[in-house]
Amino acid sequence: MTTSPSHIDRHRLIEDLRWKKFPVLDDGFVALVDCMGDDAAVVQAARVSYGEGTHKVSDDRQLIRYLMRHSHTTPFEMAELKFVVRVPMDCWRQWVRHRTANINEYSTRYSLAIDSMQGTHDDQWRSQAATNRQGSGEFLTKAAGHKLTQSEMELQSLARRIYEERLEAGIAREQARKDLPLSTYTEAYWKIDLHNLLHFLALRMDPHAQLEIRRYAETIAREIVAPLFPLCWEAFLDYRVEGMRLTKLDQGVIQRLAARPGALLPATSHDFLSAQDPSWSGLERCRERDECWQKLMVLGLVE
Repeated sequence: MTTSPSHIDRHRLIEDLRWKKFPVLDDGFVALVDCMGDDAAVVQAARVSYGEGTHKVSDDRQLIRYLMRHSHTTPFEMAELKFVVRVPMDCWRQWVRHRTANINEYSTRYSLAIDSMQGTHDDQWRSQAATNRQGSGEFLTKAAGHKLTQSEMELQSLARRIYEERLEAGIAREQARKDLPLSTYTEAYWKIDLHNLLHFLALRMDPHAQLEIRRYAETIAREIVAPLFPLCWEAFLDYRVEGMRLTKLDQGVIQRLAARPGALLPATSHDFLSAQDPSWSGLERCRERDECWQKLMVLGLVE
């Protein structure tokens, strides 16, 4: 069972984490700037009449788990974290779609663009996913990726040189920057409450999220959130990350599989198709049906 650190230990932990840069990708990082609140702050918000010394850590754990399990989100908004991040602009575009944070980004109108661009190693190029128009497939071989890496380096070098030539010619920074590639790193302060941070992490740690932003989410989670909010993090893993949502249609499939004569498990793919929801029948491709199949595979109900 996870336990919360003492007040003294937590203060020391925050001081150890503050401004510590955790590397991400080739030249990115995340660092904690400040943190307000802890597991106890979530509990205190849930128990408005909470008084110091009137509870046990085990009680806090059970309450936090109840709140997370039943999606009582407001108490988790009572804690806030502020980060500074260095991230490629294409990744940052996805990041800022989460409009539940306060952001102040490095401005290339006032300052020179950061002289760093995310590079792709020979063995890091990914093919387009065959079944997901916005996702990646398998990695290319190192030999196949070598030419792509070389051309990327040439493009980035040319873009930076042209940018600097414009500045030397007296062109305004706000205009000189316009042809910089999206691989250019930017930096920003990012302040967000714990509830919305956990939502961000749930989406961006998901295997379907783009690999680059997934690396940032995993680093924030592992290095900062988990040690600072151990009880909240334990509940988050159990009910959000590693939990499973069964829809009404999923439950109907399980009920029909269980009602089969003999009801032997795991069921076959033929049994599954016979038990599928009527709205899926006849569809050559059905993502919801595929997702149901994957859930039942995890539960050991089909093979």
